[in-house]
Amino acid sequence: MAFAITQSCCVDASCVSACPVNCIHPAPGEPDFGSTDMLFVDPRACIDCGACAEVCPVDAVFPVEELVGPLRDYAEVNAGYYAGRDVPTALAGSPLFHAWDPVRFDRVLPADFPRLDVAVVGSGPAAMYAVEDLLLHTTAHVTIIDRLTEPGGLVRFGVAPDHASTKKVGEHFARYHAHHRVKLRLGVEVGRDVTADELARRYDAVIYAVGAAESRDLGIPGEDLRGNLASTTVVGWYNGHPEIPADAVDLSGPRVVVVGTGNVSLDIARVLAADPSALSGVAPGALAALRGSAVREVVVLGRRGPRDAAWTRGELLGLLRRDDLEVVVDDHDPRVADEIAGADTAGTASLLRDVPLLSEAGEPSRRRVVLRFHAALEDIVGTDHVTGVRLVGGDVVEAGVVVRAIGHRGRPVPGLPFDPSSGTVPHVQGRVQDRPGTYVVGWIKRGASGGIGANRADAAETVASLIADGATGVLGDGASRNPVTRVLGRLTRR
Repeated sequence: MAFAITQSCCVDASCVSACPVNCIHPAPGEPDFGSTDMLFVDPRACIDCGACAEVCPVDAVFPVEELVGPLRDYAEVNAGYYAGRDVPTALAGSPLFHAWDPVRFDRVLPADFPRLDVAVVGSGPAAMYAVEDLLLHTTAHVTIIDRLTEPGGLVRFGVAPDHASTKKVGEHFARYHAHHRVKLRLGVEVGRDVTADELARRYDAVIYAVGAAESRDLGIPGEDLRGNLASTTVVGWYNGHPEIPADAVDLSGPRVVVVGTGNVSLDIARVLAADPSALSGVAPGALAALRGSAVREVVVLGRRGPRDAAWTRGELLGLLRRDDLEVVVDDHDPRVADEIAGADTAGTASLLRDVPLLSEAGEPSRRRVVLRFHAALEDIVGTDHVTGVRLVGGDVVEAGVVVRAIGHRGRPVPGLPFDPSSGTVPHVQGRVQDRPGTYVVGWIKRGASGGIGANRADAAETVASLIADGATGVLGDGASRNPVTRVLGRLTRR
């Protein structure tokens, strides 16, 4: 019986390297790699060895016969990916064949390669993939610097609390915190406690992995009203982010509107509508608020149709298979039903075919999530506080809270160049423009796209640039630099 990959897949491709028969796709180097929300096991080629499950950092891989509850769908999801696709499988007669990547010599260090002191600013997935790469391929000593007093970044404060498997990748990264060549410096913010120039003087190289901490604005009137919240605020609230108070989200009204059709919008809708007793990992303050919540309905608005929704198949399945809330599709626009009926069976929109239409649904017996498409916003309604949103065409959806979940962007790092149009730091293969010895990785490098695993290849590119610079003498000897012990020396090592 074959194995199957499930919803919590982080797409870092550890399983691809471990598979002895090349049955997991899309693999690095294949056209679809990086564009799919998860990887897929080919049931025709899988030999049931379990190597993929052993190395998966988020426990996303299971034998098909052990899939229970909502996970049962993933046997079909994995098989469905290969329907009609010309995907390479194991060669007949060669059960241990694998299309290994060619040997790379750009990471073989010369004998005179300097021992580097490297600072990594940030402690989320992008930062930790870079740390892992540095520790595995160089003799560098690494200092991880984070502005928060708890490490983890996106994994700790950005992944939904009930996605426990996805959060397990944090355990994989945390093992490096105690490495003998790693120091943690927490509660240190660049621009407040130390400058970029001070770090550049102290360290041979500095890698910035500060993510994309700002939610994009809607660009419509009414965004200054109280009750209009960024998705980062709500996600941080239920994850216990230390900078977001427990009363940041007002749940005293009967309806919340979430704008956007990505995974974050579904996470927020699910957490706000689910039975609090069925949720796990929610911060205590947020859980108390959810238990006393007056919210009965969460409306998710998408300006385009169901086939254009950006949420992944796994995320939508995770919502539709819950038995503690109801999901309906608002069919106010006649195009919606036709678009769902005509959706490709491999597409995410096809999952909505069995979802009741709002016009046919009775009074909900539980909290409800309404998916409303072709609903572009005109403005946010209210005086000093949100009372709803007005859609193009004139319809008003009443709500006490509006959450914008339309993507993220980076914010400027004091002392570094910044491109306001993309929300990123200008770079070439990770090298920051006009700042030798300074590098970027993750969303501040490429923009807010790609999941946790996408940072693995991204970090490899940046670290390869750093290694090349070290080999050609661009990077100096950290021992001769001026230490900023006045700032960093007093901070606790963890």
